[in-house]
Order: sequence, then structure tokens, then C-alpha cells
Amino acid sequence: MDGAVLLDVTAERCSWPQLTPGDPGTAVDPGAPPDVQMEPMKVKCPQINVSPQILELQISAGFQELSLGERGGRRRDFHDLGVNTRQAIEHVKDSKTGASGTIIRLSTNHFRLTSRPQWALYQYHIDYNPQMEARRLRSALLFQHEEIIGRTHAFDGTILFLPKKLENKVTEVFSQTRNGENVKITITLTNELPPTSPTCLQFYNIIFRRLLKIMNLQQIGRNYYNPSDPISIPKHRLMIWPGFATSILQYETNIMLCSDVSHKVLRSETVLDFMYSLYEQVEEQRFREICAKELIGLIILTKYNNKTYRVDDIDWESNPNNTFKKSDGSEISFVDYYKMASDHDRHQPIGMGSSHRQRFLVFIGLTDKMRSDFSMMKELAVHTRLAPEQRQREVGKLIEYINKDDNVQKELRDWGLSFDSNLLSFTGRVVQSEKILQGGKVFYYNPQFADWSKETRGAPLISVKPLDNWLLVYTRRNYDAANTLVQKLFKVTPAMGIRMNKAIMIEVDDRTEAYLRVLQQKVTSDVQIVVCLLSSNRKDKYDAIKKFLCTDCPTPSQCVLARTLSKPQTVMAIATKIALQMNCKMGGELWSVEIPLKQLMIVGIDCYHDTTAGRRSIAGFVASLNQGMTRWFSRCVFQDRGQELVDGLKVCLQGDGQLKTLVNYEVPQFLDCLKAVGKDYNPRLTVIVVKKRVNARFFAHAGGKLQNPPPGTVIDVEVTRPEWYDFFIVSQAVRIGSVSPTHYNVIYDTSALKPDHMQRLTYKLCHMYYNWPGVVRVPAPCQYAHKLAFLVGQSIHREPNLALSDRLYYL
Repeated sequence: MDGAVLLDVTAERCSWPQLTPGDPGTAVDPGAPPDVQMEPMKVKCPQINVSPQILELQISAGFQELSLGERGGRRRDFHDLGVNTRQAIEHVKDSKTGASGTIIRLSTNHFRLTSRPQWALYQYHIDYNPQMEARRLRSALLFQHEEIIGRTHAFDGTILFLPKKLENKVTEVFSQTRNGENVKITITLTNELPPTSPTCLQFYNIIFRRLLKIMNLQQIGRNYYNPSDPISIPKHRLMIWPGFATSILQYETNIMLCSDVSHKVLRSETVLDFMYSLYEQVEEQRFREICAKELIGLIILTKYNNKTYRVDDIDWESNPNNTFKKSDGSEISFVDYYKMASDHDRHQPIGMGSSHRQRFLVFIGLTDKMRSDFSMMKELAVHTRLAPEQRQREVGKLIEYINKDDNVQKELRDWGLSFDSNLLSFTGRVVQSEKILQGGKVFYYNPQFADWSKETRGAPLISVKPLDNWLLVYTRRNYDAANTLVQKLFKVTPAMGIRMNKAIMIEVDDRTEAYLRVLQQKVTSDVQIVVCLLSSNRKDKYDAIKKFLCTDCPTPSQCVLARTLSKPQTVMAIATKIALQMNCKMGGELWSVEIPLKQLMIVGIDCYHDTTAGRRSIAGFVASLNQGMTRWFSRCVFQDRGQELVDGLKVCLQGDGQLKTLVNYEVPQFLDCLKAVGKDYNPRLTVIVVKKRVNARFFAHAGGKLQNPPPGTVIDVEVTRPEWYDFFIVSQAVRIGSVSPTHYNVIYDTSALKPDHMQRLTYKLCHMYYNWPGVVRVPAPCQYAHKLAFLVGQSIHREPNLALSDRLYYL
């Protein structure tokens, strides 16, 4: 849900009830493929203040120690630095904190960065006469003068950073190459950077990654891992590398290191092992096709250098005996090039990596089949889902490593930096729990569980659609399961207020073509919903059914795996969830919460990148249709690569970390759109960037122990950013591991709602997702937009028929 955008459009406000201190797994379409995390979406965010330093300079990450490959992925972390959106929001200039709710003591995974008094970073530009092109030579020539510049420095070939100020603004020195050529070097002071400047913050992160390398942690992707302390799971041929995700940023009153635990799961088998195993299992003529389908898109690790690559293609015509040109022009075979690494099969095909040819070694991550293995996932969770106290200990290990390593301590002393050894502590607030409104009744639920299925069981729904004319399609082997489903639906629907006729039962062969033939023949305009009972979760069959019923013959559909109905102890609960989903998909409404604002529209936007269709992006757009936020309009927009972006939906199709573009470009488009459709009134607009992938973690103090904060915990101090109108909300309750907060960044707001009311409204919307009778991690419209874009990108690959646009057919 990273980068999802929540829009508040308010034409008229009403008074909000007084907020007083002291107030007190998703039932997805069972046939659908497992949900996945969206790639972080870089959101771009009227005029903003951008620090002159960041406009002048983006530091070349890594300097001498970091390779070119590490630079691109890190630069994105700093696009938002210096973007001040809060100053344009008049009513939160002085204070953006709320006051309602009960106080709670919290700790977080942040450590203060401290520096010597009057600390500053001095930036110098380095010129050579004559010019020297090679970066290593430029460094060697400059470092001949360490008696002047000192031994503590960072240099990328052009820019030099020092912790001290040289005597003169311009310093000229002379060096000599090995060939005896004299070179004049001019060192010019260009900037004196305070600790809070964006450039300085980026520099801190570069220095910190240098410390991680000194401690022999290995970079994989954007995080660092400890391969010398692996966790082995031999039963499933898996290995876990523990590690850390880190960043140093300016928060409200302090510059702090945020450090969270990260785990990298590696499969013990090599890719070549996998290929040999697959070759034994499939027909020879289909081996290449199946192998490519299994491998392309996976991430692999070459263990000799611990670098990761994505498999883009397999070159079956090449093998390690082929040769390639080295940088000096000579040719060498792949087998000789990799000779020092390990033995290998001289006839294996060559993998085409995202940058160049690479020898396959170890898989990273899990396949969908592995994720569906309950035993495997349960064993992984023992090591990766850490309870608060356990997570705190693991996070603290990084500071222990830093304090124990003499080389790291020397590096920090040379730069005049150090870190607090203790987690940051402060207070947050727990807002009052929400009342659930259903069928004219009001329910209170236990917020520790954030689930009200027991409390609302047996109560009628807000709005129901009768099941007068519906189809149930099943195979002969699933005849008993089909009858079980109908019987259980007859038992659970009366309490919901749903009138139900017996389904039109249709038996088919267990082939995709058979399902499609029946649907083409039997689905007419008066069929309300189609239920397909499936023997397996084969994606091609599911996709074909969804594509036909969402585009060619627009009819709500529900796919159910037959095996989910096989356990007597859970079948009633499954039937209840199916009945709720079916009612939603036909246009019914389940429950609501109090929404005091009148004439309010909430819009959720999210995107999915469809790699099967030329890397198109699909934006899911969901907008509320009534005050209770129980009915929604949905639409998808396709975006081809390189195509001009239109209609204000560009925000869904960009990457994470470009707030200045979002503010300067997309927000004006939203405003223009509102002016065009609202000529007779003056709507107010709020734009909130919702980010689910954050490294911040919060721990509540209770009874001398650390535990997860309760749902409704709001954090708007200490770890928020001073230049933003932002806050965190812990909305979920989790039984295993540590709960993850959601970050909300209000980048534009003319509603003048108080921070308390903005926080309460976003939390209320987390109660309105109809695929789960409880609180979810992000507001319902964002989750709906994600589900819509995911269904279209994963299965349909076309814009759904607009006849379905007023129903939640994508749940």
C-alpha cells in the first residue's frame, strides 16, 4: 500500500463531537491467488520550500567504499529531504499534534545521533590541472596531502567532505603521478553544512553504511545482513540471514538513527540444482518453457560476492565455455572467469541478469507454493516474527556491535559522531474505540482483538441483496462440497437478513474451457452472481473466469476452493465469510461507523505494475458514494510506459520519494478537476499519502514489559518530521510478532480539520474494509483501490466493464 493516496473532498463541514480523553486474516475470495505487497510507489507531492543545498547537490553515494551499483537504489531515500509541505497548511504551522485519547508510554526503534559541539560538515570542490579522468588516480593524488586535509575525509572524485575547516577558502597543492607528471590540485570551500541540512543527512547515511561494511555486514538490496550468523532450517532447505534496515533522518527535535530488524530468506538449493530437479519431473520438450516460467522474475544471489540479480531471461544457446571481452579488450571464457569461485557444470545455460550475464547460484525468497506450505511458514515465523521485547533486543544488537568494534568507534570519533545506546522513549495517545453500526444496532468490540465478528454475529446487515437467481458451477468430484456450501449458506444467511433461493447447480469438467463454455451459455443479464467451486488454485483457470465475468459478461463472481469446505470445524465460518463477500459483490452493505462530516467524498488511489503487458501501470481509483462510506464507485486507468499521464492520476503511477512533484503538479490537477465538476460550490481538498512500508516500530510499556501498542495508538511527536504534517497510527492488533504502524503524510489540506479530527477520520476508515470484520492497517478506500488494481493487473489485464463500477466485485 506504499504510496497509496487518500483524498478528502469536503463541500461542507459539520461540527465534530467533542473528543474527550479516556474514551475507550482477511476473508479474501478463497480462489484468488495470495495477496502480495506492492512495490514501494514513489509519490511526488501549492509551492513548497526546498532546501537550496539539495537542489544544488545530490551526493554521489558511497565515495570510495561504495560501488556504483549501490548508488541508484539509495538516492531515492533522499528525494523528500527539504520538501516542506507543512508551511503551506496554515492551521498546522504552529502545532500539528492532537490532544484526545489516553496517554500511553512508548519506546521506538530510534537512537539519537550526537555530535561534538559546533559540529559542521565542510564541503570542498576539487579541480585538477591537467585534468585527471580516473577516479582512483584523482583520489591517490589528493591523498598525498593528508597532512593538510587530514586522514578523516570522504571523496567521490569531485566533492570532498571534511570534519574540519581548512585555513584558507582556496588551497592549492601539487602532486606527481608515477610517470612524473606534475598536477595542480585546487581545493575550494563551497559549503559549510549544519547537521540538519539535507546534504549532511545524506552524508550521515553514507558514513553509516561505511560502518556496516567495517563490521562485515553484507549488503543485499537496500539492507545489510550478517552471513556469519545464519539461522538454518534444514527440514525445508532454507537459511535465514539476520540483518538491519537503517536510515538517519532529522525528526522533530533530533537527528536519529532508525534501525529495524530485517531477515533475508535464502534457499539452500542452487538454481542449477533446481533445473536438474525440474528436468527429471517434466517432459523434455516442455522443459525449457516450464523452466523459464519458473525462473524468470526471481531474485538470485551470487554467493562469491553476495550480490543480487533479477532473472530477466535464459540464454539456452550459451554456456560457461562461451567467451566475453574484458575491459582490457582480451577475451576470457565464463568458466575461467569464475574458476576461482567454485566448480560448476560447463554445459549449464547462462542466465540473463538485469545488468549483464551472471552465473546462477542461490535463490532468494519463497515461491507461492512454498508460501502455501503451512508447516514451512510456521517455522519461518518462529525466527522472523519477533515479539516486542525480542525485537527490541535484536535492534539493540546493532548499537552493541557499534560500541564493541574499535574500528567503528575510531571512525565515529574521527568524524565527531556517536549514538545513544538506549531506545528513544516518549508518550503517545490511544484514541477512543469506534462503535460499529449494523442493521440498526450499535456494537462495542474489544480493541485488543480489533475484530467484531463475535459481537455482530446474528445481526442483520445494513443493506442486503436477495439471492434469487444465482449459479453454482462445480466439478463432479466436488459435488459434495457444492451441496455443503449451499446447505451452510441456507443456515447463515437468514440471520444476516438475506433471502436466498437454491442455486442453479451446474456440473462441469475440470478444465478451463469447460468452465468458460458453461459461463458463456448460462450467464444471462438476470443472473445476480456466479459462484465457481474450484479443485485447485490454478491461476490460469481463476484468471480466465475473472476475465470473462469482469469484462465480457459483467457479473459479480465468487471463486471458492473446494478444500476450504472440507473441515467441519471451520465450514460455518467459511460459509459466513462467503455470504458476506457475495452480498458486497452484489451491492450490499455490511456495517458502518459514525462519520460526522456531511457532503464528504473519500477517494483512494493505488497502482499495480502489470509486467505481463509491457510493464503497464494500472491505477485503481475508488470513491465513496454516500455519507456512511458503505458504497463505492470503482474505476481502473491503464498507463502505458512512456505515455503522458492525465486526469490527475499520475500520482498512482510514479515512485516513492518525489513529494515536490506531487505537490507542484498533481495537486493542482486535482484542484482543476474539482473546479470543473463543482462550479456551484467551493469544495475543500485534503490529500494524504499513506505509507505502509515503514521501518518505525513502537513498543508499549506495561507491567515492566514491552508489548504491542493497542489499536488506535496515535504518534504525532518525536519521530515525525518537522517539515511535514504527518502522524503514525497503529490500527491493527496482532497475535504474533510486532505490530506495524502506518504513516500518514497530509501534503495538502484546505479542510481546516483539527489534527485530532484528521487522525480520527483516517482511523475510522480503517474499520470500513468489508473483506475483514475488524480493523485493517490502511483506510478502506486505499485497500479497495489496491485490491482492484491487483485483480486487474494479475488476472484480467483489461479495464473491467463499467456496469460493475458501483459494486465491490474485486474483493
